[in-house]
Amino acid sequence: MRRSEDIVRFRDLVRGALKGLPDALTVQRGLLNLALLKPDKAHSIGSVLATLARRQPQALALRFEDRCWTYAEFNAWANRIAAVLRRHGVRRGEAVAILMENRAEVLACVAATVKLGAIAGMLNHQQRGEVLAHSLRLTRARVLIAGAECLEALQDCGYVPGRVGGLCGLYDGDGPCPEGWIDLRALTAGADDADPPETALVKLRDPCFYIFTSGTTGLPKASVMTHYRWLRGMAGLGQATLRLKRDDVLYCCLPLYHNNALTVSWGAVLGSGAALALGRKFSASRFWDEIRRHDATAFCYIGELCRYLLNRPPSPDDRAHRVRVIVGNGLRPEIWEAFQTRFGIERICEFYGASESNLAFANGFGLARTAGFCPLPFAIVAYDADSEAPLRGADGYMRKVRRGEVGLLITEVTDKAPFDGYTDEAASAAKLLRNVFKPGDCWFNTGDLVRDQGFRHIQFVDRLGDTFRWKGENVATTEVEAAFAGFPGVGQAVVYGVQVPHADGRAGMAALTLERAPDAALMQALAQHLVQVLPPYAVPLFVRIRRAHTLTATLKARKVELKREGFDPGRIDEPLFVLRDRKSGYEPLTPELYAAIVAGELRF
Repeated sequence: MRRSEDIVRFRDLVRGALKGLPDALTVQRGLLNLALLKPDKAHSIGSVLATLARRQPQALALRFEDRCWTYAEFNAWANRIAAVLRRHGVRRGEAVAILMENRAEVLACVAATVKLGAIAGMLNHQQRGEVLAHSLRLTRARVLIAGAECLEALQDCGYVPGRVGGLCGLYDGDGPCPEGWIDLRALTAGADDADPPETALVKLRDPCFYIFTSGTTGLPKASVMTHYRWLRGMAGLGQATLRLKRDDVLYCCLPLYHNNALTVSWGAVLGSGAALALGRKFSASRFWDEIRRHDATAFCYIGELCRYLLNRPPSPDDRAHRVRVIVGNGLRPEIWEAFQTRFGIERICEFYGASESNLAFANGFGLARTAGFCPLPFAIVAYDADSEAPLRGADGYMRKVRRGEVGLLITEVTDKAPFDGYTDEAASAAKLLRNVFKPGDCWFNTGDLVRDQGFRHIQFVDRLGDTFRWKGENVATTEVEAAFAGFPGVGQAVVYGVQVPHADGRAGMAALTLERAPDAALMQALAQHLVQVLPPYAVPLFVRIRRAHTLTATLKARKVELKREGFDPGRIDEPLFVLRDRKSGYEPLTPELYAAIVAGELRF
């Protein structure tokens, strides 16, 4: 039986590879570029952009709403901003914090920053209060570039331009420049548009971005992205896997503070000299209209995006587009074929990766329901759900799971696959496992459960620990627990993620102890408090009221049983609440409402 399955899987693998033969030259180019990348080499994102501006100056580089830029125009724009940043003291190795909603200016400011050899700190524009202040501090930036749409969030977190840590504030907006800020657009208009000489000095090992990710500490961590990792992504995922052509247009409506947009989408575009069509935000009802508006031939997704599109009523226009290939992660196996068939997508390039991970998997062979293949060293090891830690045998070493089984994905840290880590050294050390299979070896703990599919392919299963993923965002449970602590009457809050039928990721749920009975007024006030202090995706959808929490020997609340029981009133004899309407607040979760959620009649 096993031999027969092997033959079928190998046949499918070969067929997928043969399907890509028309793009064989592009694949070879990507693999060659991947092999030639050396960390000490002088090469960078900025030099790639400058080269494209010279080679194809009139080719379309970027579209945003009703505006567009050629490569020559976009490169010159970035150069002018770089000149302004240099004038304000930005040098190689220093950081520029960027806080704007999705628009073309974000990408121009990013390009300008990396051209100087500086680091773009990509702040999440949905963060508020202390969380945003913490992220801003982590960048240790010399300059902050902020959009007009984000000034209120900055005021709420206590930032005053020029007076908080000496951080200079450059303002980007259509209206008058506010007091204390420096008008970026006015300075850029007359700046030098020549390629900055600093670009030639940038090496691949130099950092280019800080990408913020939620961790078990509850506050964001700034993972370091180097030019080396970014260009490896451009070559391996962009050129060898996605295989765009120069006349392609890739549409991306994901936020530019995410690597799916900043690295995957922009990298694939620059790797082929294609065009990026940037969307302000995702809208399921307008998505295909935007695809047709920009005449896109590709787009980048996260799994939730695909499910939202599939949940829309069928339309005669479902295939009225030119999209032939899509790239992203999180497309669930159960909707893969339905999505591909309904919308007529020729190729789905699912991948697996993380901002802080030292390698990635990519579905370059066109196989269905897989996150793809990785040639670099990795292992899938046995994991204990109760202790939430990898298992070690009597000899002290970990054990790899068998093909078809689920385990914890770990990746070996080597010269070819270095771990760049976070700005916080302690946080970096906590992600590393040592003496895994032999004395002295070092492996990165991804924190993800995956299924070993054989032939070095994996399928993503779940995310572990005190972080859950909802609406495409990683949510730290301790951040949400801190928000509950700020509400009068809450004794102890335990937050975790629960699976919701017909939805990707895990929704937030909180088990609470309260000082008084939960009446309607209390639960409405609690919801209003959480909506004010948390990003929309982090507000728990479900609340469970408990008399007391079960604690471990180390006085930590046990979440294993809570996660297992979920929000099913048939399994829980404690009060349950659901957040259907944020204005009305939490309401009792009745068996009827639970049945509607399970049936897909009530969605979030």
